[in-house]
Amino acid sequence: MTPRPVGARAARARRRRARAAFAFGLVAVLAAAGWLWLRPGDSPVRERCSASLDGSDWYLSPAQAENAALVAGASVRRGLPARAATIALATALQESKLINVDYGDRDSLGLFQQRPSQGWGAPEQVMDPLYATDRFYDALVKVPGYQDLEVTVAAQAVQRSGFPEAYAQHETRARAWASGLTGHSPAVVSCELGPVRAPRSVDAVAASLRERALRDLGLSAEAVTVQAAGDGAATLTVQASGLATGDAARAGWAAGQWAVATASVTDVVEVRVAGLRWTRADGVRAGQGDGAAWTPVDGAALPDGVVEARVAVAR
Repeated sequence: MTPRPVGARAARARRRRARAAFAFGLVAVLAAAGWLWLRPGDSPVRERCSASLDGSDWYLSPAQAENAALVAGASVRRGLPARAATIALATALQESKLINVDYGDRDSLGLFQQRPSQGWGAPEQVMDPLYATDRFYDALVKVPGYQDLEVTVAAQAVQRSGFPEAYAQHETRARAWASGLTGHSPAVVSCELGPVRAPRSVDAVAASLRERALRDLGLSAEAVTVQAAGDGAATLTVQASGLATGDAARAGWAAGQWAVATASVTDVVEVRVAGLRWTRADGVRAGQGDGAAWTPVDGAALPDGVVEARVAVAR
C-alpha cells in the first residue's frame, strides 16, 4: 500500500478534531437547553411525561403536563365527569399545544386561545390558566348533552373554531391524560425527570405544593401537611378524600397522579398511593423500557384517599 502524504494525514486529523469539537459544542448546547442530561445515574436523555392508555404511551413535556394537571384538576374540583377533562385537554392541545402562550390569531391568548374582544375576559384574565380553564368549563357545561357528543362537536360548540375537525387528532392523547389525572386509571401517569437542581427549604416547598393543590384541585391548606424532614428530603401527606369524586380511592389516584404531573415545579421526587409508589428514578428507567414506573411498596398500603409525596429540600 502506498503511504499517503503527511499533509493529507494532517488534514484528516484536523477534520477529526473539528468534528469532535462541533459534537462537544452541540452536546453542551443541548445540555444547557435541558434537552440532554449528562449527569450520571438515573437521569433522562430528555425530560418528558406520559400517560398510558391501552398499551400506548402518550407524551407531553413537563410544562404541558403541568398545564394538563391544572385542566384535569379543575374538572375534579368542579365535580365534572372525565369526559369534560378529555374535551378540555383536546381543545387546549389544538389551540395552544397546552402551553400558556401570550399570542395567537388576532387577539387570541392563553391555553384555550380565548379572545378578549369576544367576551372571554380581559387579556390578563385569559392569560391566567385557572381563569381560562374555568371559563371553558362554564361554557362547556351549557352545551346540551356534551358528555355524549363527539369531542369535535363539543369543543366546537364552545370555541367556534374555523377548523373544528382539528380537535379530533388529540382525542386519544387527551383521553389518556384525563383518565389518569381524574383517578379513573390508576398508575398510568409518569414523568422522566432529572434531579432537583436547586432544592428549597421545607417551608418553601410545602407552601408551593399547598398553593398548587388549592389552585388545581381545590384542596385546602390543611389537606397538605409535613410529616417528616431530614437528609435532603421531606415527606408530605395529602388528604385527598375530600375531592368531589364520590370515591376515596379514585380521589387518591387523582391527587397522586396530579403530584407526578406537577413534580417538575414542586420538587416532588416520590409519590405513594395505595400500595404503589412512583419515583423519579423508576420513571426514567420505565421510559427506557426497564421496569415499571409504579412499583409495589414495602409494608402496608396507604388508606384510600391518602397520598404521600417526598420532596427534595435544602440540607
